Amino acid sequence: MILTDVRDYLKSRGQAPLRDMALTFGMEQDALRPLLEQWIAKGKVIKMPQGTTCGGGCSSCAPQTIEIYQWVD
Repeated sequence: MILTDVRDYLKSRGQAPLRDMALTFGMEQDALRPLLEQWIAKGKVIKMPQGTTCGGGCSSCAPQTIEIYQWVD
């Protein structure tokens, strides 16, 4: 797993829940957060406020438990 994989994933989707990224990359969420933090430090990713929904419309997750990250161009 490298930073460019995270970049490409988020750029193509605009935003994504941490849980989905962890499943996609076959990683634990705790292992993925440091990679996201590097993009946050570069000003390319923002962590959306708690309670933000993923926009999928399924409402099967409690918004308070979802971490959503967004790519910023």
